[in-house]
Amino acid sequence: MITVNNGVFHLQNEENSYLFRIMDGYPEHLHFGGRVESGDAEALAPIPGCGWGGSTLYDERSNACCLDIFPLEWSGSGRGDYRESPVELSVEGEPVTTDFRFSGWEILKEPPASELPISRGQEILALRLLDREAGLRLTLCYGVLPTVFTRRAILENLSGKPVVVRKFMSACTELSGRFALHTFSGGWIAEMQHNVTPVSMARICLESTTGASSNRANPGFLLASPDATEAAGSVYGFNLLYSGSHYLSVQRSLQGITRVLQGISPANLEWALAPGESLETPEAVMSYSGGGFGGLSQRFHTYVNRNLISPRWQGRPRPVVYNSWEGCTFDFTEARLLSLGKTAARLGCELFVLDDGWFGTRSSDTSGLGDYNVNLKKLPHGLKGLGQKLEAMGLGFGLWFEPESVSPDSDLYRAHPDWVLRDGLGRTDLLGRHQLLLDLTNPAVRDYIVQSVGAILDSAPISYVKWDMNRHSCALGGRQHAYILGLYDILHRIFDSRPEILLESCSSGGNRFDCGMLYFSPQIWCSDDTDPAERLRIQTSLSYLYPPSTFGAHVSASPHAQTLRSTPLSTRGNVSFFGCLGYELDLHELLRVEQAEVQAQIAFYKAHRRTLQYGRFSRGETDGGGILWQAQTEEETVAGVFHGLQPAAPGYERLTVSGLDSQKRYRMESRPQLLRVGDFGSLLRHVLPVKLNPHGFAISAADSRYKMYDGAQALTASGGAFAQGIPLAPRFSGTAYDPQSRTQSDFGSNVYTIKEVSPDEKH
Repeated sequence: MITVNNGVFHLQNEENSYLFRIMDGYPEHLHFGGRVESGDAEALAPIPGCGWGGSTLYDERSNACCLDIFPLEWSGSGRGDYRESPVELSVEGEPVTTDFRFSGWEILKEPPASELPISRGQEILALRLLDREAGLRLTLCYGVLPTVFTRRAILENLSGKPVVVRKFMSACTELSGRFALHTFSGGWIAEMQHNVTPVSMARICLESTTGASSNRANPGFLLASPDATEAAGSVYGFNLLYSGSHYLSVQRSLQGITRVLQGISPANLEWALAPGESLETPEAVMSYSGGGFGGLSQRFHTYVNRNLISPRWQGRPRPVVYNSWEGCTFDFTEARLLSLGKTAARLGCELFVLDDGWFGTRSSDTSGLGDYNVNLKKLPHGLKGLGQKLEAMGLGFGLWFEPESVSPDSDLYRAHPDWVLRDGLGRTDLLGRHQLLLDLTNPAVRDYIVQSVGAILDSAPISYVKWDMNRHSCALGGRQHAYILGLYDILHRIFDSRPEILLESCSSGGNRFDCGMLYFSPQIWCSDDTDPAERLRIQTSLSYLYPPSTFGAHVSASPHAQTLRSTPLSTRGNVSFFGCLGYELDLHELLRVEQAEVQAQIAFYKAHRRTLQYGRFSRGETDGGGILWQAQTEEETVAGVFHGLQPAAPGYERLTVSGLDSQKRYRMESRPQLLRVGDFGSLLRHVLPVKLNPHGFAISAADSRYKMYDGAQALTASGGAFAQGIPLAPRFSGTAYDPQSRTQSDFGSNVYTIKEVSPDEKH
């Protein structure tokens, strides 16, 4: 997978090649993309000709010896390359130039030990570069995995003076061609908004400065040819195994070389390296596909599921969760929780998660955070008693924590006010959500969190943890990187010795949806917004970079707390199927027909869970304006069709399914969805001889006795026909109820299963 021949370094995996060579002591980039041969190096190298007249020459004997015009694997500063440098250093307050030259290489069978998350199972090429005048050694680490390459850098101070690092990127990548940059930005409950920016000679910068990877700027991004589609065109993908402030820049040179930098945000970075010390960057991940966005996404999905997620959880089905938060908030007793648990178990849930409010004096978000002693007024038999009773119902037991924060009104803060973050002047940090952030750079703070959380986990039969983090700090300053290293240390110490616990990360929803957290937590809460119309956009954007097996996706009440939008229960379930399904509402408020629909949803999900969580996921649209999601394994395909506002008299619509064998025949069936008689509202007056309240007793009784199914459809056709498009049942067109039609209002949806049938099956 890594070869070195005649000075050419060739990294190759299942689909891609990465080539570079040493030119006058500098690593010159040759190729990153589809598979090529090592012998192609000379043909792939740029031909500088006579150079450019305004260039600064590194070697005056050659008009072409200019670092500014070559594609490089790394660039220093002050030596003729005027493009953005990946490194900025100072000594005794003065900026210093850097000139790193090749000094050797080594192939490692596994990465060296690191405080940062490192992809699992990779072979490493360590390229050594030396700046003799500055007394600095730089090691560029290249990793090879089946579907991605990785890069990171290690800087060592070999001089006799302290060196201050003000900027140090994980990777400097050079690409040829014209691109559009696809980034995913947003904010709370509006995460992962897909933005497309043409790459030009103006530098594009995307950065998080909150101390977290943040909902403002996910660290993953794509560079695609302008004509790329879901199934065709060149697409490069990049990501970062890091949960703190990060930085991305992209800029195209006059020569047509696009430089891509990714790494820790240089904002407020001031990392002192004493003589003999070193600093390593987070690992950058990159891949390429000539098969469009879908091909690139599949490479990233495979990487996350095989080389990033903890081995214990790789390929394991995620449980169907019931979370108490939106059903109870802080107002609960053991009896109420057990009653909800009994209903959840009857409907088919597998894990009960007790959210906020179980500890200290925590009856609102104004107090108690940090005091992880069980509130015995709410839970007289403790967590152990509650967990054992839930287990007797057939439910696993999960628990919510927010260990990085503290309430000023708490025993912890009164005992240790010095444990919270303060700025350089000693000012206490500003409050956010009535809480402060603990200083994870302090070993005593880390020890407290490890001890207090660990003691709770060992005190009860807990198999799941939701790790929340609802605010960020204005006082981190230059300690942002040290804070993240402290967080990773805590997660290692708590969960390495408890691998049986499923960890779900959360940070006000998707504030830390990144590869660094996925190394520890096999799934992440996508967003605090569970409105399915919003989740369609959020989960679509996430799917470009991350697999559905990592998406925490819950069904909640309607109208939705985040948007006040009313949506069908069927659509809330259908959207959540394409992720890790859960329910987060008061189950006691569901009508009998709604409970029957939830029970049917969970049964369907369990029957197709492996496909929905681990199948090959792709995105698309129908010719009727619907959003199409598709998950596919060798055994089956599950497709979801989702609509927005319902137009009057919608036209025909076809479902196109990719990836099937055109010579084989397949059976398509829609998932049965229940309608309420009451959903038809005042229309009932037009068809009934008496006037009835659509929400009254008579209609509720009818709902409980009669099942009205929506959009029932079943047919058999060849894979070739599915590739061309299968007509779907017509949508509601202003007439009457028809079980063969999709009787849906706004935000309707359907899910279909497609399975191969035997040749002799009648059709």
